[in-house]
Amino acid sequence: MEPIGEKDLRASFVNCSKGEARRLSVPRDLPELPWADLDFLGWRDPGAPDRGYLVTEYAGDLVGVTLRTPQSSHRSFTRTTACAMCLTGHPGSGVSLLAAPRAGTPGRQGNTVGAYFCSDLACSLYLRGKKQTGLLRYEETLTLDERVTRTLTNLHVFLDKVLAP
Repeated sequence: MEPIGEKDLRASFVNCSKGEARRLSVPRDLPELPWADLDFLGWRDPGAPDRGYLVTEYAGDLVGVTLRTPQSSHRSFTRTTACAMCLTGHPGSGVSLLAAPRAGTPGRQGNTVGAYFCSDLACSLYLRGKKQTGLLRYEETLTLDERVTRTLTNLHVFLDKVLAP
């Protein structure tokens, strides 16, 4: 992923108001992030742990979405769960259900789309082995490029739903 400046990052959000985008918490280390290892930028808000944000290239544009952990999903799993985007297995609460308000009128009417993500939104780093979950990784025959393509395809299917009219 190419580095993103704060202004472009804030302008990319499609499922919140411009005022909300101006107020959201951006990563403090934005310029120092490992951009070459990121397929999308995802982070949780340290001041509001139920909030997360995701920014990626989608259909030739930079698209950002706000995410929230639904109230009913604040539970700790005792089993292994897998992220629906990158298919990385995590113990305990390493995977979270995150809901995104839909863009436009459907979102203003309260409609959301949910998916299970790595709780820290660091799918790209797990794919590359730069971050570990504490579990043994399943041996896959797919190359890194194929796993990245699979992850981005899964993410784009999620974004299709967020952006659907």
